[in-house]
Amino acid sequence: MKTSRLTLAAGYAALILVSVMFITPFIWLIRSSLMNLSQIFTMPPEWIPNPVQWGNFKKALTILPFDTYFMNTFIIVIGVLVGTIVTSTVAAFGFSRIRWKGRDIVFAILMSSMMLPAAVTLIPSFLGWQMLGFYDTYYPLIAPAYFGGGIFNIFLLRQFYLTIPRDFDEAAVVDGAGYFGIYFKIILPLSRSAVIVVALFTFLGTWNDFMGPLIYLKSDHLFTLALGLQMFQGTYTAQWDLLMAASAAVVLPCVIVFLVGQRYFLEGITLTGLKG
Repeated sequence: MKTSRLTLAAGYAALILVSVMFITPFIWLIRSSLMNLSQIFTMPPEWIPNPVQWGNFKKALTILPFDTYFMNTFIIVIGVLVGTIVTSTVAAFGFSRIRWKGRDIVFAILMSSMMLPAAVTLIPSFLGWQMLGFYDTYYPLIAPAYFGGGIFNIFLLRQFYLTIPRDFDEAAVVDGAGYFGIYFKIILPLSRSAVIVVALFTFLGTWNDFMGPLIYLKSDHLFTLALGLQMFQGTYTAQWDLLMAASAAVVLPCVIVFLVGQRYFLEGITLTGLKG
């Protein structure tokens, strides 16, 4: 009994230590966004701003057109979310609930593509979009989501769909339902948690994407938040208080989205099996 309690206490201590390690940079970001330059670099560090510099946020978000950057990022995120959810759920349904010749071979080939580094396909993709005349537009950032929604998302949803009993499909067929009926009336309602997990991953990845906009966008009025922060840092390198305030404003939507969808996120991860 004593050994089990010590093990439990050690486990909790390790979790607390890891949690502190992960949350410290975020706390540092928030406290720095509410301080002036002299307070940020004071030694030993001050953790509580005194006085609180609320004006940092107004200055940081008006020096550059962050309202435009927010709107541009929002447009891209919505477009990618819709495409990813629609196409990844349909593709996963085809790989898990429909029997067709060569299905497993095609799925294995798709899974093997996950081992390719992104740098390998970077130049061919750029040249392809440029030849199509879509350079400096949002098409290269949004359109790929409508062609499968990402291999990882297909894999995640497929594994979840495999845990749903096929008896539901057979009962629906007896009632006269086709593949689309099974997809809309059975699979999607039962896989809400997994779909929300995919939506959360997609939102976070698209919102924080830096490499894609950096490669395909050159016009200032099309820039996203990630590029805006980079410009802010390059122009105002010494004004760390304003840079921290702008970074905190950009991170806030991600924190809100995760807190709202946390329950579904944990439920989806828990219920997603490794069957198949």
